[in-house]
Amino acid sequence: VSTQSTWGYFIMELVLILGDFHIPQKSADIPDQFKELLKPGKIHHVLCTGNIGNAETAAWLETIPIDKKNLKIVKGDVDTSGTPEVDMATIGHFKIGLIHGHQIVPWGDLESLGTVQKELDCDILISGHTHIIKAMTIDSKHFLNPGSITGATSIMNSEVVPSFMLLSIEGYQANLYEYRIEAVSYTHLRAHETLRYLVCRLLLEKKK
Repeated sequence: VSTQSTWGYFIMELVLILGDFHIPQKSADIPDQFKELLKPGKIHHVLCTGNIGNAETAAWLETIPIDKKNLKIVKGDVDTSGTPEVDMATIGHFKIGLIHGHQIVPWGDLESLGTVQKELDCDILISGHTHIIKAMTIDSKHFLNPGSITGATSIMNSEVVPSFMLLSIEGYQANLYEYRIEAVSYTHLRAHETLRYLVCRLLLEKKK
């Protein structure tokens, strides 16, 4: 639920960043641990880097934001939907650019991402495609990659950790949280998966 800041100046908004599902081509489903966290009616904005895979997952995505119009999905390299390849959103005082990332050569290349960021004139550029969660800040511009929410494999990585990001934006500041599921092994060779959240908490700021 939206809440005013202590001083009453800004409204806090939650932004879910996710993508590269590849259901059912590379993954069976979204991990249950993530589904338990991502309940309808709690998130204000959803920004998806694409490569969803099937209609059922796309329909699930539509239930997550409080207002359906705040769902933005861009087209991945294997998507057949009519979604755009580039989209924009302004949340708080941040201008956010959204692409899948297959346009970036080499994949995830920071110089190429910087070129796109300048073309879009955005404060935050979100991209995927590498399936590797990553956050970088250069010259007060922020580059976010939520990885793959299902842990789908890629040419670059055959062992992918399921992940997504959550932004809490309030005016000129945003807190970034990374969520991952990591396998934990024990000496008796039994293993299970555990949810590791708040693995990374990064303060993003925009100069006034």
